[in-house]
Amino acid sequence: MKKEDIGKNVFVYTDGDHSFTTDAILLADFANVRKREKLCDFGAGCGIIPMIFARDEATNEEITAVEIQEDACEIFKKTLAENHLEERIKILNFDLKNIREIFPSPTFDVVTMNPPYFEKDSGKQSETPGRKIARCEVMCDVFSAAKSASDVLKFSGRFVVCHRAERLCDVFEAMRRNGIEPKRLRHVINFPGSAPYLALVEGRKGGKNKLTTEPPLVLYNGDKTPSEEYLRIYSPFFEKDE
Repeated sequence: MKKEDIGKNVFVYTDGDHSFTTDAILLADFANVRKREKLCDFGAGCGIIPMIFARDEATNEEITAVEIQEDACEIFKKTLAENHLEERIKILNFDLKNIREIFPSPTFDVVTMNPPYFEKDSGKQSETPGRKIARCEVMCDVFSAAKSASDVLKFSGRFVVCHRAERLCDVFEAMRRNGIEPKRLRHVINFPGSAPYLALVEGRKGGKNKLTTEPPLVLYNGDKTPSEEYLRIYSPFFEKDE
């Protein structure tokens, strides 16, 4: 188990199966959470997205995290205990496809998810079961996630997703099948002029069909140095503890 500093005297425990990448950090930034919004993170893993929201005091409301893997939940519980955030973040070891058993009526203003990117039978055969669940559509896919998000979102609530760019049509279809209209789209590219490799999408439950495509998020300059926006998003990670 590894202790990773994420800035502002906050840290997250990770291990080989349950860690985080730039994708989750970009999603937390794109979500643009407001103070009065009640949040739920699906497939929370090690808990990086809820921990960023707590670190930044993005909301005054309790944050809920749902994760199906028990060992990931145990790591997250250790993170919460040692950061003294057990009263701010609630972790549920649960299958999100059955989320209405816990929340039978619409409860949340925002649901975030960095879902498994790859189809069920893809990925390296040497991957551990835990890592395969996190990376491949073994336990859920974007369609079941959108159904569960629609079940627990209030009217006009937002479902915010980061997915591979080549899966963008699936994201749009999954949202629309479940009464969530895609409203914001931002592609992520590594360098100016390169093809997108990620898509950040915000859908609104019951929204009208008007999609805003934002300028792409460029991570690196042509000389391979971090872009200004990359530095902005990561700036809390660079802050020294007091």
